[in-house]
Amino acid sequence: MSHHLSGPNLRSPRGDARLDLTDLFAFPAADAPGRTVLIMNVNPYAPTGGTEFHPDAVYRINIDSDGDNRADVAYSFTFSAPNGGGAGAAGAAQSVTVRRATGEAARKHEDSGDVVFADAPVSFGDAPHVIPSPYGGYRLSVGLRSDPFFADLEGIVNNFSWTGKDAMKDANVFGIALEVPDADLGPEPTIGVWARVSLHQDGQLVSVDRGAHPSLTAYFNAEEVKDVYNTGEPADDWDTYRRPWTAVLQHTGDYTTDAATETLKLVLPDVLRYDRSRPAAYPNGRTLTDDVTSARLAMISGGKITSDHIPPHTDLLPVFPHLGHPHPYPPAG
Repeated sequence: MSHHLSGPNLRSPRGDARLDLTDLFAFPAADAPGRTVLIMNVNPYAPTGGTEFHPDAVYRINIDSDGDNRADVAYSFTFSAPNGGGAGAAGAAQSVTVRRATGEAARKHEDSGDVVFADAPVSFGDAPHVIPSPYGGYRLSVGLRSDPFFADLEGIVNNFSWTGKDAMKDANVFGIALEVPDADLGPEPTIGVWARVSLHQDGQLVSVDRGAHPSLTAYFNAEEVKDVYNTGEPADDWDTYRRPWTAVLQHTGDYTTDAATETLKLVLPDVLRYDRSRPAAYPNGRTLTDDVTSARLAMISGGKITSDHIPPHTDLLPVFPHLGHPHPYPPAG
């Protein structure tokens, strides 16, 4: 289910939904030429599993600007402890600080670099806060939003017997939406993007979730591998996962070894490539309406299954932050 519940046994990493990366998006800004929108969603089925962002976590969007699958630019998002004073759906008030790191600092998981936003408010209500940066060229919006992912998860679990039910129709996530100047992402049009969630624990910062392409760990990683995968670096993915993932494709889609190798080049390393000189459409970046579920079903089945017949959500906003208004909680009915 995209990257939701990416810990072992269909649970959130560390059993904490606040640390659970659900989706990553990269596409051009709708009303600001020369800018790119980066969206990192966490906390599936919010606010049931967590009413605030984890104050001891570092949420990160990494950018590879030279094709070596290592971060050259990184945007880190850290959150204040909730003060309990909010009246929104999630119940607490928080602020977020955003930093931009480059070079060696971008390759580490800490929240280092220049401050882009300091103590910006997080919105847990219906209306998003859209905040321009005082340092120029950026816009930020963080808070409770409608989950844009769409899929017939019940049909997938039941041997691809389609139900017509969108499992995320009434679901919410915590969205982190950042609009950045293209020039800040590197001089070349093609970039690589991936997200990571790390947690301060026992005096260390530990990576607990990471990903870029949707629905990889759900289909390809054995349960005992998922935690290890979430700590890994994309630069190591090809050598580490090519052989076991080839075996998965041979089992699920009757691939030859050569065909599996070519197919896996689309998703390994687990970095979302985005050529900004071309229209954004998965796997060239990812928009909020791209049918990534059908794309992954076609991949794992060797083209035998081409769709789960669930359309994109219609509650998306035409302008930044693009994520729809949160659904009522608990759901009506």
